[in-house]
Amino acid sequence: MARNKDGMVLLIDVSPSMHKALPEIEKVCSMLVEKKLIYNKYDEVGAVLFGTEDTENELTTEVGGYKHVVVLQNIKVVDGHLVETLQQLPRGTHEVLDAIIVGLDMLIKKYGETYKGKKRLCLITNAQFPTKFPQEGTKEEQVTTIAGHMNKHGMRMESIVVRGKLTGEADKNIMDENDHLLGIFSRKTCAKLVHVESPTSLLGALRTRKISPVTIFRGDLELSPKMKIKVWVYKKTSEEKFPTLKKYSEKAPPTDRFATHEVKVDFEYKSVEDPSKVVPPDQRIKGYRYGPQVIPISSAEWDAVKFKPEKSVKLLGFSDAKNIMRHYYMKDVNIFIPEPGNTRAILAVSALARAMKDMNKVAIMRCVWRQGQGNVVVGVLTPNVSDNDNIPDSFYFNVLPFAEDVREFQFPSFSNFPESWQPSEQQQEAADGLVKMLDLAPPGKEEALLPSLTPNPVLERFYRHLELKSRQPDAVVPPLDETLRTITEPDKELISQNKSIIDVFHSRFELKENPKLKKSSRRFLRDKPSGSKEGEDHLSITDGPNKVEKIGDTTPVQDFEAMISRRDSPKWVGKAIKDMKNKIHDLVEDSYEGDNYSKALECLIALRKGCILEQEPKEFNDFLCNLCKFCEEKALGSFCGFLASKELTLIPKREAIDSEVTDDEAKSFLVKSEPKLEAMIE
Repeated sequence: MARNKDGMVLLIDVSPSMHKALPEIEKVCSMLVEKKLIYNKYDEVGAVLFGTEDTENELTTEVGGYKHVVVLQNIKVVDGHLVETLQQLPRGTHEVLDAIIVGLDMLIKKYGETYKGKKRLCLITNAQFPTKFPQEGTKEEQVTTIAGHMNKHGMRMESIVVRGKLTGEADKNIMDENDHLLGIFSRKTCAKLVHVESPTSLLGALRTRKISPVTIFRGDLELSPKMKIKVWVYKKTSEEKFPTLKKYSEKAPPTDRFATHEVKVDFEYKSVEDPSKVVPPDQRIKGYRYGPQVIPISSAEWDAVKFKPEKSVKLLGFSDAKNIMRHYYMKDVNIFIPEPGNTRAILAVSALARAMKDMNKVAIMRCVWRQGQGNVVVGVLTPNVSDNDNIPDSFYFNVLPFAEDVREFQFPSFSNFPESWQPSEQQQEAADGLVKMLDLAPPGKEEALLPSLTPNPVLERFYRHLELKSRQPDAVVPPLDETLRTITEPDKELISQNKSIIDVFHSRFELKENPKLKKSSRRFLRDKPSGSKEGEDHLSITDGPNKVEKIGDTTPVQDFEAMISRRDSPKWVGKAIKDMKNKIHDLVEDSYEGDNYSKALECLIALRKGCILEQEPKEFNDFLCNLCKFCEEKALGSFCGFLASKELTLIPKREAIDSEVTDDEAKSFLVKSEPKLEAMIE
């Protein structure tokens, strides 16, 4: 018997009230089996239908009752036949809910009490019809008895209750009673209850496999050399990746039932001097390229230079939660829990977590999960205070980036632009309305695309196509399923319902052609009809303004704007600002009786605007201060007076958030106080 084998029984409601949801349930159940074929071919699955017209189960024969329950397939290793069977579920005619006992009986008879593998029941129903009263006791007592048997045999249960768009209306009192009964399983045994209201959430509600958590660290959370707390660390989340596709060998005889069909690759290392001679492992050494050379480094040298930190989890300090941005988080999330059964550790973690939450603090940690680990992890510990008395408080841990991992992207904010560039009140209202329209969790409705119930559409599509190719090797890629289309494409119903909001947004923002972005000569010639004479005067031999590489004498402002708008390399912004400074300096220095002042002013205005857009106010402010100082030293003070008359100022903090200049300092920069007239005393 394979290790970690998963035995599961699907309990599927096919009653009349479920007919509307059955097409989606067929997809979900067949997808479950398809994934099990990929992940673990030794898993065993059985299927039970309830609400059917016929009756076919062992309990009916043995003890009687359990009518309208059909065992579609006994528990056996998953195969392609089960996939096809689940894709064609019959439509039932009765409303019953006796399948849990039948599924429980199947698991007990199949595995007994000594089996240590995983045993699961998965119930899919709308729970909209009344359950039968037991012959003895109450319904609650009956459910409690069933939960006791499940605990005794180590069984788990998942209850997926289908409601909303997938089913019709029903009596609320009946649904509340059934939800209460199913909730008893969650409290009395290892069970999970999930309500779904859309095909998308149904697709993500049924888990393919239950992965048992494994600790990545067990030891001390060291707050100081004299204060330590015993903790265990688990992975809270993990990225689900594409299954590894391995090579398949057809060389094994068809009669060999135990053939693995694996392809193994062996490597041989041969001498350069004698290609026929194989070099044994003890005579090999790794080499690393350094320029044209190959540098050999032995394993002993590697061990000598390796960083070998001690296994530990240490506190570096505390910080305000606002200082750690959400986009800093890297990799998967871990969870720190106190050592199970350790009362002192539970109390210490709870006290620390609650204090951090009250003070809105987070902890910065240095972590080495295991002995011999070659790297150190620095991360942030966030308190997770539990609302359940039976679940202790804990911490979430997220890895933080080192300086080399940080990618700074400077995007100017609207608040940094001049007031004339700010959106109007009507435009702001239109934008707010558009954003609110796209809210996935509108008031009074279930959140669309819940993260815990939304599957990865790429993986789902891959599994479906893989199963199809297993039956039809020449099958083409099928069209995108409608359920997956709702995840990957805009909601057509939402767009149509809010067309007026979209139209208002479109009317408030007028789109205009940018006259600076002219067509290049190659694009113009490609678009112009063959043999046409029209537009020949507009041909340019350049590749357009975005290819300007220096600021010329004829059109310095246009050259500067073109160069600073280039995004093919980060160097152009700095180069444009530097070249424009030099150009302004030359214009002022070479001026004769102020003949270049107007042109220098135009360049200064362009430079000021560019520095605001690129969030470089210090570059302009420092340059303007140095320029005025230069003019005073060279007896060019008339230029400073010229700037004052044109009201050119420094860039204040109001126009650029990074500026260190206040509004008053900017206005008074070029204003000089008049000298006082002193009375002459004879």
